[in-house]
Amino acid sequence: HLRGYLTGSIDAVLRVRDETGTVRHLVVDYKTNRLAGPEEDLTLWHYRPAALAAAMMDAHYPLQLLLYAAALHRFLRWRLPGYDPDRHLGGGLYLFVRGMAGPDTPAVDGHPCGVMAWRPPTAVVLGVSALLEGRQP
Repeated sequence: HLRGYLTGSIDAVLRVRDETGTVRHLVVDYKTNRLAGPEEDLTLWHYRPAALAAAMMDAHYPLQLLLYAAALHRFLRWRLPGYDPDRHLGGGLYLFVRGMAGPDTPAVDGHPCGVMAWRPPTAVVLGVSALLEGRQP
């Protein structure tokens, strides 16, 4: 069931400052999934937050993000002086490009269509990293 999960690649890592000025690193993955039916006209509504959550689960993207976050954690602990995963890991953004319309992209309950953000708990990312190293989390 896990075949193929370790063959992908991270599309981008963004270094951003949060509201406190802390630098965080975000995994970014671009998706081109068509979320409308084959005979259905595609609209931004197909990329509303609830539809993205369902698409994420159907495609096992949360597992993909955990693996990417573990890889980023392993890189940052080696390369970033004073690295603290609670401070420096920012989670991930899944950008469904067919659901993004630039500045005119609508938002539902404050969440823009086409954008799914998730920050896995640090303990889970560290546990996945430990498993990949062959250690007990």
